[in-house]
Amino acid sequence: MFRSPERTRRGLVAVALVTGLVAGAGPVAWAEPDPPGDAIGAVEDLILPVEDILAEVESLDGSESESKQGETVTVALTSDVLFALDSATLAARATTRLRKVAGKVMAESAGGLVKIVGHTDDQGADAYNDRLSLRRAQAVQKALERALAGRNVTFQATGLGERRPRVPNVIDGRPVEENRARNRRVEIVFTAR
Repeated sequence: MFRSPERTRRGLVAVALVTGLVAGAGPVAWAEPDPPGDAIGAVEDLILPVEDILAEVESLDGSESESKQGETVTVALTSDVLFALDSATLAARATTRLRKVAGKVMAESAGGLVKIVGHTDDQGADAYNDRLSLRRAQAVQKALERALAGRNVTFQATGLGERRPRVPNVIDGRPVEENRARNRRVEIVFTAR
C-alpha cells in the first residue's frame, strides 16, 4: 500500500514529536520535510463487511429475553417459568407470560409463520431431550393458537433438545446450573412488520 505525501508528512511529524518528548527535549522547530520520491502512490480504500446488529434485552431474573436481528424477533422464555421439571404441561403461571407474548406477536408481527422452538440442557439422553423439547414447543403452540385465534398466523413447533445451547452447560469440567437453566427454554420466533 502506498502513502500519500500528506500522510507521510503527518507520520514523520508525529514520530518527531514523540521522539522529542520521550527524549525530554523541549518543543522542536523544523520545516516540514519533503517525502521521499518513492513514497508517493495510490491509497487503497478499505472495504469491510457490516454485520447485522443483534439487539437483546433480558429480564432481571433471566427468565425472559427478546432479541431482534434484522426483521426476525425471538422471544425466549425459560422452561422453569413455563413447566415443572421433566414436564411438558404448562404451569399456571405460564398463561400470563404467554398472553404477553401473544400480545407482542399481535402488535409487531407481519403475520405468516411463527416458529416455536423447544430447547433443553445437556442432562438426559439425546432422544429423551428431543422428545421433551418438542412436546414443550407443542404445548406453547397450543396456548398461542388459542390466544391468536383468527389472526393471519400459522405455527411450526420444533424440538432441538440440547443441540443449540445459549451458554455452555459445563465450564472447566463442572456443570453450571445457572447456565443449564438458561438453556432450558422455548423460543417464539416471528417476522416483524
